[in-house]
Parts: sequence; structure tokens; C-alpha cells
Amino acid sequence: MGWSPGQVHSAAATLDTDAEAWVASQVGGALEAVFETVAATRDDTAALLAKAAAQGRRPASADLAALRPGLHQRLTRQELVSGVGFVAAPGLLTDVPAWLEWWQTGADGDVRPLLLDLDPGHSAYSDYTHWDWFALPRDTGRRAVAGPYVDYLCSDEYSLTLSAPVETEGRFAGVAAADVYLRHFEAAVLPLLRRLPRPAHLVNARGRVAASADPAHLAGSLTKGPDFGELLTEATPAEHAGLRLVPCHGIPLVLVLA
Repeated sequence: MGWSPGQVHSAAATLDTDAEAWVASQVGGALEAVFETVAATRDDTAALLAKAAAQGRRPASADLAALRPGLHQRLTRQELVSGVGFVAAPGLLTDVPAWLEWWQTGADGDVRPLLLDLDPGHSAYSDYTHWDWFALPRDTGRRAVAGPYVDYLCSDEYSLTLSAPVETEGRFAGVAAADVYLRHFEAAVLPLLRRLPRPAHLVNARGRVAASADPAHLAGSLTKGPDFGELLTEATPAEHAGLRLVPCHGIPLVLVLA
């Protein structure tokens, strides 16, 4: 017995939906490994801060040196990660107003610290609290994907930063974070996006395009649409103004299909 046009359309729609779900899952898996690195850094930092509190004192920048063995190990084990560390909330530490315990891989593969002048009197980087990788976890209490953006702070590379809030005694203490070069992320996800039957791109909670196989939406541009942050919270596929929107399985990115 042959299929009616309606049955053919329904079967094609089902195949498209299955493909969207599979791609969203694969993208989620690629970044979940990076978020595991962020989570390990968050847990180490929270334990270190709890130890200082149990001793009846506030932490200092020297305490954060205890994070370094774990940071070094994560840099060498996770291929997508180019930098990793903890960024303290202003006022957390007793000896400095701001601090990044941040380590990254150099062009030759060596692991080295990021050395920044954070003196508010003459440093352009002294206030990092307005950047999405810091502000989104602080304001939402959830992990976030920021960018892509040119990372003048760490590498001068077009990058994504994945971050999560760190708490001590119920208060926000800063963020654990990891950098991913955009070229490495695109190499991982563009083959997936190109398998879809419709032009597709990925956006973060702000609607900024993280990777794209759609020439109408370039990486780094903004996608007009609904509240992508709310869509990520609901974690349910949706339609908006002719766009198909598919959250990426617990990762704060949305697959957008034209």
C-alpha cells in the first residue's frame, strides 16, 4: 500500500526531528566534557574556601596556589580546553582586590600562568565583573557559555568561555571557567550542523552565535528571537517566527534551524 502525501510529510518531519535531537545531543556531549573540567575546578575551589572558613579566616591569593596541580592536569587531559582556572569575586581575598588563578597552554604546548596587572589605577582589566563569563553565572546561579569574542585578556584568540558559579558559605565567591578556541569548537561541531537538512547555527543564552553552518548567521553575531535563556531553562524544543529552536541537552546552547 502506498503512502499518502500527508504520511510522507509526517515521516519526513519525524526524521528531521530525530536528526535535530541527535545533533543537539552530540553538541552537548562535546561541551559537557569541558564543563566537567569547569566542575572539577569549582569543586576544588569550593573545598579550598571551605577549609579557610573552617580555620576562621578569609582566604588570600596564596591559598589559591593549591589549585594548580589540578588545573595543570586538566589542561593536559582535555583537548578542547586552552585555559582553565578560578576568577575571584571582588573582595573575596584579603590581600588583593581582584584575582585570576588562571593557567593556559602556550603555542608550544607548555602550561603557563596568566600574569595580569589588576591594579584598578591603571589596568583596563581590573573590573572583569561585567563580562558575560562572570556576570551570567553570578546573576543566574547557573553555568554559562560566553562568546565567541576576541579574548584580549588571555590569548588574543577568538574564543568561547564556559563558566560556573563558585559559592562559599552560601555566597557567590567567583567563577570556575575554561576557555575553548572557537576554531577548535567549530572543527568539532560544524560537521554535525552540516548534516541537518536546514541551515543551522548555535546560540548562547544571549542569542550570540557560537558556531554556524548558515551563511545568514555568522559566528559572533546576534540572533533575534525569543528569550533564549528562558528557553534553556524550559529545556523544550520550540518554534519562533519560522525558526526551530532545540536546546542542547543541558548545555547552555540552543540549536537554531531556519
